[in-house]
Amino acid sequence: MKIFIIAAVTADGFIAKNENHAASWTSKADKNFFKETTKRAGVIVMGSRTYETIGKPLPGRRNIVLSRTKKFEGVEVSAESPTELASRLEKEGVKEIAICGGASVYTEFMKAGLVDALYLTVEPILFGAGMTMFREPIDAKLELKEARPIGDGAVVLEYIVIR
Repeated sequence: MKIFIIAAVTADGFIAKNENHAASWTSKADKNFFKETTKRAGVIVMGSRTYETIGKPLPGRRNIVLSRTKKFEGVEVSAESPTELASRLEKEGVKEIAICGGASVYTEFMKAGLVDALYLTVEPILFGAGMTMFREPIDAKLELKEARPIGDGAVVLEYIVIR
């Protein structure tokens, strides 16, 4: 099973201005890339704050929201650890999982050693300050598999996690 992180980052490395900042700042090209890539995966996993910024289930994908306390309509809510969730989904026959944020969820999956790849859309915008992809230091080496412009001045960087 392949597990990948998908995220948009500013040219200065931020995923949002703050925890309540919706992803409306990303380009149309990134939104299309996100939609195509996550629909192909079929399963998306995100934290409750990320889900709240989206506000509704994303169609054409199995939406799993990680939360120990909150309940949401129309999505699967899980309090499992990343390892437990990945194991259950693999037993269910899932072939690919897209990790869609936010920083806490990215951190948990990376620290658990579950992430195989990252798709980072670098957007031509600067925030100067804000939220980084991870909540704590991550020690991971990456290999660049592909860098491709997708339009609107954005570039997708596809990295493989070296284990």
